[in-house]
Amino acid sequence: VQLQASGGGLVQAGDSLRLSCVVSERSTETHRMAWFRQAPGKEREFVSATTWIGGSYYSDSVRGRFAISRDNDKNTVYLQMNNLKPEDSAIYYCAANAARERYEHWSRYNHWGQGTQVTVSS
Repeated sequence: VQLQASGGGLVQAGDSLRLSCVVSERSTETHRMAWFRQAPGKEREFVSATTWIGGSYYSDSVRGRFAISRDNDKNTVYLQMNNLKPEDSAIYYCAANAARERYEHWSRYNHWGQGTQVTVSS
């Protein structure tokens, strides 16, 4: 399984970005697709997740500003990030696992993309 994340960049506070994650296979092995982020010196934290059959959930810090979506035909999951804040600055990773449970810890995901940098200036 391979995941390829893209779409990061340098933006100002209040701007929007859309991240994309293309996965090599849409299967039971990649049932759950998630976004995590990691800022320097901090632990990797959960941002949002969905499955190929629907449903989504978010961390408290991004709920109402970020939206996760998917395009099954393109094997792609998106993260639309609106009203970005400087504290959203981090490397954003997409991840996948086969779990039916709603795990939010990075250790529960066994497939990872390479990460894309998001920097939000104040």
